[in-house]
Amino acid sequence: MSKKIYLAGPITGKSWGESEDWRDRFKLALKDTAPHIIGYSPLREKSEILQKEAFINDSYENTLFSSQRAIMSRDFFDVQTSDAVVANLRGATTVSIGTVMEMAWAYQRRIPLVVITEFKDGRIDNLHNHAMLREAANWWVETEEEALEVVRALFTP
Repeated sequence: MSKKIYLAGPITGKSWGESEDWRDRFKLALKDTAPHIIGYSPLREKSEILQKEAFINDSYENTLFSSQRAIMSRDFFDVQTSDAVVANLRGATTVSIGTVMEMAWAYQRRIPLVVITEFKDGRIDNLHNHAMLREAANWWVETEEEALEVVRALFTP
């Protein structure tokens, strides 16, 4: 049986590449090393509209998957139906409100949460460093490879 991993992280104010490239790498690494684990991007079915944008807005009304209601509905559904969440906060320049909500939803459902972020002198070095987020996440790691290792260990016998 396959496992669903939701790939959270900043999107608003980023380009398509900045938002999706790490997700593509992560999904490919899962496919290559643990094909029973499937990564879900919140950007799926949105490339036609969002790839054209220099900087992605928080919503695009009158669209099927990018209106505020569609984003909230599908992202909430995706987190609620996931077996784990990986949130990549590396390089964040502003607080990602959507990602913080997704982390809270995961915590509320006791869904394993792995956060990728920067460290300095053994401490989290990211503007998302907050007591509530530190408590919500099960693992804080520095690289995508470490996050993959955690996910594979969770779901590979």
